[in-house]
Amino acid sequence: MNRKAISLLSRGLDSTLATKLIVEQGIEVVALHFTSPFCTCSKGNEGCGIQALRSAGELGVKVIVRPKGMEYLNVVRAPKHGYGKNLNPCIDCRIFILKETKKVMDEIEASFVITGEVLGQRPMSQHRNAMRRIEEESGLEGLILRPLSAKHFDPTLPEIAGIIDRQKLLDISGRSRKTQYELVDAFHLKEFSCPGGGCLLTDPIFARKLKDLFANIPDFTMRDVNLLKIGRHFRFDACTKLIVGRNQDENVRLRALHAVPSALLEPSDFKGPTGLLFGNTHDAHLNVAANIMAHYGRKETSPVWIDVMNGAKARYCAERRFVDLEKLAI
Repeated sequence: MNRKAISLLSRGLDSTLATKLIVEQGIEVVALHFTSPFCTCSKGNEGCGIQALRSAGELGVKVIVRPKGMEYLNVVRAPKHGYGKNLNPCIDCRIFILKETKKVMDEIEASFVITGEVLGQRPMSQHRNAMRRIEEESGLEGLILRPLSAKHFDPTLPEIAGIIDRQKLLDISGRSRKTQYELVDAFHLKEFSCPGGGCLLTDPIFARKLKDLFANIPDFTMRDVNLLKIGRHFRFDACTKLIVGRNQDENVRLRALHAVPSALLEPSDFKGPTGLLFGNTHDAHLNVAANIMAHYGRKETSPVWIDVMNGAKARYCAERRFVDLEKLAI
């Protein structure tokens, strides 16, 4: 066992502190950050990967950034250990990340893993039994060092080998971050974000959209997942869905993401949202789509004209009528 470790740097408070505590012991640390399509910690147009790079720079460690990708989405779709309150497969997510980390460990010849986990902080994945199960199924028994809560667990292999001084590790537990913020002041750290973490899978509205995607589009792509973050979604039938922009920024994004065979819908005789229609674009669906767009554009009069772009441009006219939005909304 050597004095080289890989640290799971999420970009948050706990993982930053855990990394710092081990760097302070003279260990060579390489940070590993996994980007997620479900991260909610972006600052403006910056993703979590940018913040991880900044955190690593402040800590003085190299960083490797890896996307979770489609393999991770398959874990989300059918997790072995089930979901939390919404569509968050926290235990399976952690096992997936650690299995991928083990591969990187072999690549860079690191001996153990550092995580920012705190006993009792997260109800699904950070209680003792879950942490033990995650460690076993990841194939990293004895090699996961949790510096913030280390004294609540048996010594890890690097501690037993004398590579890590256990006396310099901590005994934090529970949801309070008082001790962590005291350490932030002591170490003069500034580059971290989202102390509580942020995952769209815990959001009930997003979870409902993702369940709808899993149920109706078995061969979905990452583009389909990214579209779930934009606009209002309406399901017409198993094959057909409409996304309507909620503001100008989302209208612009929908235009940029449009690709045939989906149809791009734009208001023609009124100011209103942009729409993307997937699936069947026959008259009945175009009529409903036009009326939904008119509703959010506050056009009360009839008829409703929209421009339809699906390889070629056409203008469609619909009579203004009531649409049961609650029945169609995802």
